[in-house]
Amino acid sequence: MRSHLLNDATAESYRRSVTEGVERVADKLAATRRPFTGVTPAELAPVIDAVDLDRPLGDASAALDELESVYLRDAVYFHHPRYLGHLNCPVVIPAVLGEAVLSAVNSSLDTWDQSAGGTLIERKLVDWTNGRIGFGPGADGVFTSGGSQSNLQALLLAREEAKSTDLSKLRIFSSECSHFSVQKSAGLLGLGQDAVISIPVDRDKRMQSVVLAAELEACRAEGLVPMAIVATAGTTDFGSIDPLPEIAALADEYGAWMHVDAAYGCGLLASPTRRGLLAGIERADSVTVDFHKSFFQPVSSSAILVRDGATLRHATYHADYLNPARTVAEQIPNQVDKSLQTTRRFDALKLWMTLRVMGADGVGQLFDEVCDLAAEGFALLAADPRYDVVVEPQISTLVYRYIPRDAASPEDIDRANLHARKALFASGEAVVAGTKVDGRQYLKFTLLNPETTAADIAAVLDLIAGYAEQYLGETLVHA
Repeated sequence: MRSHLLNDATAESYRRSVTEGVERVADKLAATRRPFTGVTPAELAPVIDAVDLDRPLGDASAALDELESVYLRDAVYFHHPRYLGHLNCPVVIPAVLGEAVLSAVNSSLDTWDQSAGGTLIERKLVDWTNGRIGFGPGADGVFTSGGSQSNLQALLLAREEAKSTDLSKLRIFSSECSHFSVQKSAGLLGLGQDAVISIPVDRDKRMQSVVLAAELEACRAEGLVPMAIVATAGTTDFGSIDPLPEIAALADEYGAWMHVDAAYGCGLLASPTRRGLLAGIERADSVTVDFHKSFFQPVSSSAILVRDGATLRHATYHADYLNPARTVAEQIPNQVDKSLQTTRRFDALKLWMTLRVMGADGVGQLFDEVCDLAAEGFALLAADPRYDVVVEPQISTLVYRYIPRDAASPEDIDRANLHARKALFASGEAVVAGTKVDGRQYLKFTLLNPETTAADIAAVLDLIAGYAEQYLGETLVHA
């Protein structure tokens, strides 16, 4: 069994196995004609259940053959131009190269004596991102597993900085369109989900700063503590960006920690043309970025950035076997001192390789392309009498609803849209997402693929209309 360990004696076997795996995936990508096969859980589950994990195949080629039937054949392929579903991006080749390197070397980014250069590369990228945000020299941060963890850590720091002995008095303010991880984090931090005060949004789905000001004043009048304001720069459903300068001013006035969840909108940091949409983000106390959304990185690649690096001490714990307190005096750079995780992948390498090969402008231009595409898609939807589109996109998300030509109840329209989404997914021809707006069922394009065209959008809209009309016609016949 030692022949399967990666070391100096097995380097050639490693080369052959990985090359074969890469060739198989490359062949699959080249041959993929639709984003999904339409397989159902009932069809796929027995195939995987039939695998006996106690009887190894003993050969990488045989395992790859099997992988075709249990995974590769039916995977949802985000690189396909008609994958328009969730916040999943196609990935750039330099980042995939970085993934291959980091997996093989297997550095753990918790302490210097496990990562050395990896530690310094991650710190360099944190500094680079802070510079793009507009933070000063005292800023810091650390890579995380994703936006939910980044938001949790930001609110942990906010809780500790509030210096309240009564957690029941702490309040968090976020828009009604903010990510669910805000409520989840409040629960994990012992505050309870009721500690989150939801602020309504305007017709552009941006937090109403006037209402926020009134809620902050009411909070103060009741003797409560405004612990944090969470502004969103790219909401999951609409891609909307809250009014960051106004929120920053209110955070200053009421002594609240300002966190910007830019998990989606962080691609604007590299945009040659749209960076101004993030004006005011430099006034935040902390920022979440998900490079695996709008920097075209493989999952996972996220970070939490803070304007004052000293606040990261609230996540620090010294263990004698890992990062004893003496290492601080010795100026040994241990990233675990800043992180909620201990063992942690060298995900920063993927972004490093991307920037070293493509440059920030190259990434930003790709993100600009999908934002331009969203503007084209909005024009198509706005001109199409079959659809109601909710809001003009600030980034690259479109939320819309099929409306039949003949009169139908709102409930029937809801069911028709839901059916159309499911039928489209089952066909494998395209993948779209769904959400609710004011209690009604809507559909969603999340555009993150520069290879997607306006023609793709138009074709998918025709497919959706066809499925919805088919459903309503059958419903009428049955009635």
